[in-house]
Amino acid sequence: MDEQLFKNVCERGQWGARLMAAHGAWRARDALSSFHQYLALAEQGYEAAQTNAAYLLDNGEVTHFPEPERWRRALQLWSRAAAQGYSPARVKLGDYHYYGLGTVADLEAAAHHYRIASEQQHNAQATFNLGYMHSLGLGLTRDLHLAKRCFDLAADTAPDARLPSALALAALGTATTLYSAHKSPLGVMFLSGDSLFLSNWDLYLITALLGALGVVVYLRRPQPAQ
Repeated sequence: MDEQLFKNVCERGQWGARLMAAHGAWRARDALSSFHQYLALAEQGYEAAQTNAAYLLDNGEVTHFPEPERWRRALQLWSRAAAQGYSPARVKLGDYHYYGLGTVADLEAAAHHYRIASEQQHNAQATFNLGYMHSLGLGLTRDLHLAKRCFDLAADTAPDARLPSALALAALGTATTLYSAHKSPLGVMFLSGDSLFLSNWDLYLITALLGALGVVVYLRRPQPAQ
């Protein structure tokens, strides 16, 4: 806590005015000027500037770098911001390693960054991502119980995570039911071999859930005054 307070004090003063100037350039649609101003502050260790410069690269607003170099520069800036305890930057590190942006794709490294953001910084997105990776065995041991625990924890951590977590839990429950029924007589017929249903069950489930959500929204629509 003391370290964070010292950090907040150090980042006040003239840096704030320079940060606002960079933000003003961005609002004026001069992304290149904004990026250069953020980058100058980023080189002096200002976390908000590191994050904003990385965002401009990540979002494609700065286009004068070749594609591979753009991702590498963004990864470096996200790394610096993550080292200062900014949890969304830590999640970005996980994303970059997951998809191989600016580095070699490494699912175990992605899970490592997500775990830091989840366990140390209580980031709901990171916790959700860990649940997804556990559910499919991507870089982590396939464990449906841990996946459910992560989805539940993500929903408890942030209200915005409740709907995606509910959908993920529904998909997880369906997957568990399908695979437990795999050896039943009906399972042999519909869920074995190259069954079209088995290979596309997640697509069918998402379609059904979206349809159910549409019905709920329709029923809850405002009614005209009598």
